[in-house]
Amino acid sequence: MSDPGSIDLDRHVYGNPDAPVTIVEYGDFECPYCRAAAPVLREVVDDSAGEVRLVWRHFPLFQVHPFALTAALAAEASGERFWEMHDLLFAHQDRLSDADLAEYGRQLGAGQVIGDAAQAHQPAVEADYRAGIDAGVRGTPTLLIDGRLYGGKVKACDLESALGLGD
Repeated sequence: MSDPGSIDLDRHVYGNPDAPVTIVEYGDFECPYCRAAAPVLREVVDDSAGEVRLVWRHFPLFQVHPFALTAALAAEASGERFWEMHDLLFAHQDRLSDADLAEYGRQLGAGQVIGDAAQAHQPAVEADYRAGIDAGVRGTPTLLIDGRLYGGKVKACDLESALGLGD
């Protein structure tokens, strides 16, 4: 296993990479609450005029979601197509078998996203998960705003208020 300290925990950024405010989402592709949060988080970033970025980190709740870990690995294996795979996985949350994941990879032109190709990304998913445990994550979605645990609702107006946007 590679050194988790060498893995970039901010490798999946949506929005301005240099934004002064960072929302970190610990998420699970099989979690219905993460699916509901995804468009809200994108809206907040899109409406922030480059002031907010979103960082995705994997927190597969494999004890209750049998496909969460393989979906996380497939998303990692999709490489530069991560955010497209992210959206496909949420859009087809009820179809996350290996055959489904392979088809999504083909649709995106991402190559192999299951089997050995996906397993190569296990250290990255594990590093995200461990960072979540260290940050106090217990469920998904869990958001941190500039390193502070956010306890509010995942609603655009609530997030924008917490971020000091839209005043």
